[in-house]
Amino acid sequence: MPQQSHSPYYRQGNAFTVRMNSAIGWLARHGFSLLGTAEMSVRGRKSGQMQRIPVNPHTYEGVQYLVSARGHSQWVRNMRVAGGGELRVGRKVRTFTAQEIADDEQKMLIVRAYLDRWGWEVNQYFQGITAKSTDAALLAACPDHPVFRISIER
Repeated sequence: MPQQSHSPYYRQGNAFTVRMNSAIGWLARHGFSLLGTAEMSVRGRKSGQMQRIPVNPHTYEGVQYLVSARGHSQWVRNMRVAGGGELRVGRKVRTFTAQEIADDEQKMLIVRAYLDRWGWEVNQYFQGITAKSTDAALLAACPDHPVFRISIER
């Protein structure tokens, strides 16, 4: 029986969301954070150049995380190689290291809290999963949404 190839989940942004991300990143770069957003820079795994994207750093039980709502995006692939990056809001730049959370049971708790906080913005990328979804539904969605624990360097 032939094996099925399964591409990792990724939902590319449409023209509107690309423009919105550009505007939100510009605002963060110039010191205006919308509800806690920041601009993240991570070194490109192929180009070696810093790649920038707006993110919603999420604090759960006193620890900061980055959740990839869109799935296995370029920033996720870059983060896996780089192991960290920078978060910027205006002149305040915080360098961080990142560790991907592999345990889906742990990820489920973080993703539920993330959706509770940011669902109004990101639910469209979670294919019907919300903060009120069952544990089983959230667990099933976890492999599609990488989560990184970030530690700010002092």
